[in-house]
Amino acid sequence: MTLKGNNIYLRALEPDDLEFVYAIENDESIWHVSNTQTPYSKFLIRQYLENAHQDIYEAKQLRLAICKNNDFSAIGLIDLFDFDPSNNRAGIGIVIKENQDRNSGIGTESLGLLIDFAFSKLNLHQLFANINPQNEPSVNLFTKFGFQKIGDKKEWNLIDGKYQDESLYQLINKKF
Repeated sequence: MTLKGNNIYLRALEPDDLEFVYAIENDESIWHVSNTQTPYSKFLIRQYLENAHQDIYEAKQLRLAICKNNDFSAIGLIDLFDFDPSNNRAGIGIVIKENQDRNSGIGTESLGLLIDFAFSKLNLHQLFANINPQNEPSVNLFTKFGFQKIGDKKEWNLIDGKYQDESLYQLINKKF
């Protein structure tokens, strides 16, 4: 599966993405975003990539590589997770690995492509995102698409020895 934008495209993960996914999953500076608690081995990531052919209905997740046009190498990952086909909803998250690729429109284009896919192809009624309120770039990115803050989970995540809130944002598909 490939979703193409003006400057980027989203593609399914491939076995060649092992080193990139390993680097993302083991980057402790972003563990609080994905609630990761321990490192992942290359063995486990290889197994995950080998099973990445499962569709979203089997895996309850869709993880795509973000790539610049004319380049196969991934620069980020974007996910639909906690896919619930009974209630037509899923969580959505994004991570761009390198600082120089952030705040460049890549996240905006990627999120727009996946929202469109989720609403038009999967016929989802709603998407949600869990965002640290101090992560202003993420708050700005998601609210740009109409995500609305619907609540705070107080002292939800332990980050660097301090409990921090997590905000829940929601986007309702107006088609329904």
